[in-house]
Amino acid sequence: MKKLVFLMIMGAFLISCNDKKKQQEEITEDPNLDVHEKIAMANGFENFDSISKIKFTFNVKVNDTLRSERRWAWDIKNDKISLTEKDSTMSYIKKDSLAEDKKYIDQRFINDSYWLLFPYQLKWSDADFSDVKTAKAPISGNELQMLTVSYPSEGGYTPGDSYDIYFDEEFMIQEWVYKSAGGGREMATTWEDYEDFEGVKISKMHKSQDGSFELFFTDISVED
Repeated sequence: MKKLVFLMIMGAFLISCNDKKKQQEEITEDPNLDVHEKIAMANGFENFDSISKIKFTFNVKVNDTLRSERRWAWDIKNDKISLTEKDSTMSYIKKDSLAEDKKYIDQRFINDSYWLLFPYQLKWSDADFSDVKTAKAPISGNELQMLTVSYPSEGGYTPGDSYDIYFDEEFMIQEWVYKSAGGGREMATTWEDYEDFEGVKISKMHKSQDGSFELFFTDISVED
């Protein structure tokens, strides 16, 4: 009986692996998708529309000191966003025109959710994309595919920013380099510890090369 149960579990596991491999091959070989779209799709972009709510905690640690800890609840269907920080909770409805006291929350939500769902931003946002080339990743030194994502010089909270993203053959981001407008600041971090949440793939950990900077997500939950 135990052997039968084991074989059934292994069979289900192999079917799941084969389905994922087939899906990955379909994304890779689809001639109708641009590279940035393949990155979004590889991270489960098509599953996002079925989600009604997502919760997560955004954390930043510098030299073993926790600098930021923001807990978010995003009611996607109703565009309601709530932030809990230092035992205080604030909420707002996301729309084109925001009151001044809500812009503080919105700016932080844009930043934090951008890290959380950056592969989807490649489909959602108005960005320009370079040609893909093979390049050495800044932290690991591995040869990966590299795409530069550039944002317009006007509009948004950080106009003119760009990102060099390094991704593998399965179109999963492994590292990136953030470049502020005008070249005033650069930061390279890893993309690691991926986990699947109802089909939405999220990198939970980002580290600098020396490990002194960590940006990571905890308490992630997704509701259909």
